[in-house]
Amino acid sequence: MESNAIEIRGLCKHYKGFSLNDLNLDLPYGCVLGLVGENGAGKSTTIRLIMDALERDGGTISVLGEDNRSKEFLDLKEDIGVVLDETFVPEVISAKQLGKVMAGTYKNWDQSAYDGWVKRFELPPDKKFKDYSRGMTMKLGIAAALSHHPRLLLLDEATGGLDPMVREELLEVFADFAAEDGHAVLLSSHIVSDLERICDYIAFLHKGKLVLCEEKDVLLDKYGILKCSKEQLSNIPEEAIHGKRIGTYGVEALVEREFMPRDAVVDRASLEDIILYMVKGEQK
Repeated sequence: MESNAIEIRGLCKHYKGFSLNDLNLDLPYGCVLGLVGENGAGKSTTIRLIMDALERDGGTISVLGEDNRSKEFLDLKEDIGVVLDETFVPEVISAKQLGKVMAGTYKNWDQSAYDGWVKRFELPPDKKFKDYSRGMTMKLGIAAALSHHPRLLLLDEATGGLDPMVREELLEVFADFAAEDGHAVLLSSHIVSDLERICDYIAFLHKGKLVLCEEKDVLLDKYGILKCSKEQLSNIPEEAIHGKRIGTYGVEALVEREFMPRDAVVDRASLEDIILYMVKGEQK
């Protein structure tokens, strides 16, 4: 089996006022890849391009070993569970009725698995979708996505707007799914703390450009927060500094640990720290 569930090379998509430029990305099997960025960074566009729901302007996308424009990819869609930020379920149907609709849509639909997820997520089977809370809505979308036995999950802001308890529950489900043989998860989110908790790889999109794509643990080991004076900072190699905040009494900077003097005090940088410093650069 190929080593990557998704391989993206040179991907481009242009809109008026926005471009996704030269995106290169790999999602290995057995991993959760977190796609992080502000609203409008290109996360949803990337997921729609992966599913060939948008016409791309350049580049290639391989999903589960097949070009996503090929005839073979149409059959592979059975193996992909998709949950978008907006779940497209008719307002007047219930969870029970959705199961019947999905049974007619997917060849590998597993009704008993679906019933199990509905029960586990404590979703009222006869309540109409329009009366669901956002948390219930996302749980229903995830229950449906998991119940045709996919190998790949594509999740677009699946934890956004949910309370911490629901997010905790769903993150556990995603991590358990990815741990199964031959599975992988792409999770887009602007909630960086969620991604830091469960992701193996982090891809950071900013204004349509990939700022970084790296193993999470490598990122957290590589960078730290240096607190020092302006004079002390001037002695640090410029290439080791990836953003700084200049205050009245000193400086805080995102730095690469390997370039730091032995006597420098470098605090741990969270994933959110790394991203914010890289985006904001210098702040006074």
